[in-house]
Amino acid sequence: GVFMYNHLQQKMQNAEALAQKYKQQQEALSAQLQVVYEHRSRLERSLQKERGEHKKTKEDFLVYKLEAQEALNKEKQDSMNRYGALSSQHKILKNQHDDVKKQLLDLQLQHNSLKLEHRKMLETHSQKYAQLQQEKDSEVANLQDTVFKLREESKLLRKAHQEVHSQLLNAQ
Repeated sequence: GVFMYNHLQQKMQNAEALAQKYKQQQEALSAQLQVVYEHRSRLERSLQKERGEHKKTKEDFLVYKLEAQEALNKEKQDSMNRYGALSSQHKILKNQHDDVKKQLLDLQLQHNSLKLEHRKMLETHSQKYAQLQQEKDSEVANLQDTVFKLREESKLLRKAHQEVHSQLLNAQ
C-alpha cells in the first residue's frame, strides 16, 4: 500500500509538475497570444487606415482622371475647331491662289498679245518712217533741183534784164 501510495504520490507530483509546466506554457502561450492579438489589432487598424487612404487615393485618381478626360476632350474640341477654321481658310486661300494664277495666265496671254501687236506696230512705223524718209529725200532732191534751175533762170533773167537795161540806155 505504501509502495502504491509512494508510486501514486510520485505520479501525482509528476502530474503536478507536468500541470505546472503546462500552466506555465499556457501562460506563456497566453502572453504570446495577447501579443499576437495586439499585433493583429494594430495590423487591422493599419489595414483600415490603408484602406481609407487607398479609397481616398482612388477617389482622387478618379477625379483627376475625369478632369484629365474633360481637359483632353476640350483640347480635342479646340483642336478640331482650329482645324476646321484652318481648313476653311486653306480652301479660301487655295481658291484665291487659283484665281490669281488664272489672272496671271490671262495677263501673260494679254502681255504676249500686246508684245506681238507692239512689234507689228514698230515694224509698220519703221516701214512708214523709211518710206517718209525716202519721200522726203526725194522731195528735197527735187526742191534742190528746182532751186538750182530757178537760180539759173534768175541769173538768165538778170542777165536779160541787164541787157534790156543796157539797150535802153544805149537807145536813149
